[in-house]
Amino acid sequence: MKAFMNGKEVDFKEGESILEVARRNSFRIPTLCEMTEMDHTPATCRVCLVQIQRQGEERPFLVTSCNTPMEAGLEIQTRNQWVRESQRLQVELLLADHDMNCMTCIRHGDCELQDVAKFVGLEENRFNDPELFCEREVDTSSPSIVRDMKKCIRCLRCVKICREVQGTDALVISQGGTAAQISPKNALELSESTCVSCGQCTQVCPVGALSMKNDIERVVDFLNDPDITTVFEYAPAIRVALGEEFGLPPGSIVTGHMNAGLKALGADAYLDTNFTADLVIMEEGTELLHRVQNNGVLPLFTSCSPGWVNFIEKNYPEFLPHVSTAKSPQQCFGALAKTYLADHMKVKPENMRVISIMPCTAKKEEATRPEFIRNGQPDVDVVLTTREFADLLKREEIYINELEPCGVSHELMGDHTGAGVIFGTTGGVTEAAVRTLHYILNGKELEGIDVKEVRGKSNIKAADVELSPELGKVKIAVVHGLKAARQILEDMKEGSCPYTFIEFMACPGGCINGGGQPRTKKKYQKNWDKRIEAIYEDDRQSALRQSHNNPQIQKIYKDFLGEPLSHKSHELLHTTYRNRKKEYRQSIEKIWADINGDD
Repeated sequence: MKAFMNGKEVDFKEGESILEVARRNSFRIPTLCEMTEMDHTPATCRVCLVQIQRQGEERPFLVTSCNTPMEAGLEIQTRNQWVRESQRLQVELLLADHDMNCMTCIRHGDCELQDVAKFVGLEENRFNDPELFCEREVDTSSPSIVRDMKKCIRCLRCVKICREVQGTDALVISQGGTAAQISPKNALELSESTCVSCGQCTQVCPVGALSMKNDIERVVDFLNDPDITTVFEYAPAIRVALGEEFGLPPGSIVTGHMNAGLKALGADAYLDTNFTADLVIMEEGTELLHRVQNNGVLPLFTSCSPGWVNFIEKNYPEFLPHVSTAKSPQQCFGALAKTYLADHMKVKPENMRVISIMPCTAKKEEATRPEFIRNGQPDVDVVLTTREFADLLKREEIYINELEPCGVSHELMGDHTGAGVIFGTTGGVTEAAVRTLHYILNGKELEGIDVKEVRGKSNIKAADVELSPELGKVKIAVVHGLKAARQILEDMKEGSCPYTFIEFMACPGGCINGGGQPRTKKKYQKNWDKRIEAIYEDDRQSALRQSHNNPQIQKIYKDFLGEPLSHKSHELLHTTYRNRKKEYRQSIEKIWADINGDD
């Protein structure tokens, strides 16, 4: 079918929106609430106005292009004076109750509202009323996420992703009219709500209304304190995403450039979290074998994704015995840095600060868990997301794309394998575990080392893997995204679960798509394919590809830990969990008691 857009004849298919056809034909229409790759066209921002005129009608009129379907013979104008003035007016109205203190906003220079205001030619705002936005809530209770309703434009992107992609449904629209805002359910603060800190809402928020908590200043203080020894660790997913913040193609592997950047910052030590990813495989894999051979609780769930741990604690605490007791690689690194590495560096643990660079906002909350505080000191002191780390480097005028790559600062805890690298994408933990378990059980390496059955972007993947002749085929599953996790757990409640081992990742795609990774405007899936491809390429290029072959892993067990699941390992590398669903209910009961009085 055919229509006309700005005088040009355009083709379209039935059901396509005006916005879709405009984009395909390179006609720019501003939007704020709409996101490609997600079925989200609520037309709440009203910025995507265009003029249409149907055949046989005398007058044209304005419509929102994101939810208006194309029609044969339709005449559309996207840039005439009426359209531009109407778009400009709509942006002014959005700014009427918006905090205009842009210089202190975390999204300054990376704000979609600023971009749209510039596109529509806005030079002044006639309607801004500080009394309106000053009354809005600012919630800083979460260690991971800040909810600042002074900046919210009520586009509903966050509600959509929390409800329909992640399935946590922690965010709702509260109140109405000019008082309308996005709030956690039951009027709770974020820290008490069902929010799992995955940070996917911060990825899609077009402004600074939902953002990660900024910890850059704490890191700068540590770096400039002569009495403090700073030890940095960085997760596998960082190496394939950080380059995007410096203009490099998506999927560029920048491990050596990161090391050079940390050296330029003045870090005392900088090491790869892949080392402790290898260590977690040894601990978690051995735990699985013990459970299988001793009729333990099965299936075994992975524990390296803190958003997933938050989810099961808050929603399905009855299944906590299934979760591996192994800490995440981040927390294992912190525990070993302040014992094993501190002794090697001749540094007192109380004078050491461990700073991790992670793709995940939930890692900020994980580092504050009381279970990870020993002798009054947290294992990990500060967590920076990928975006924060890029901001820190740019502040210091350190551009990693201009630096000569270098290796890690210390040999101890410095080696890693390709198995540790693939932790960065969905299915990677399972594949790494299979490689090592096969060797432990058979005394020889797995032939055809790539376990391709657990790769791919399907939210639930299942495979039958033969680990040894004695065990036969073991059914495993890989689950990413919390909506899919809920599906699996609901099946278990009904008594249906054929699996022995299940890998859970909170974020769709795994860590490569974490809430702290570089943001791509309008697109939710943000260069998934390039990042995943780079992760597997890094694995293929690794001299060692199985965790048990890491010489520094062998050394730490020989010199310090003894063996997997030893007393020392349990003390430093394992943890416990708690029923946070009960805590959530108690918070709701308290609110009702406050509303209704003692009665």
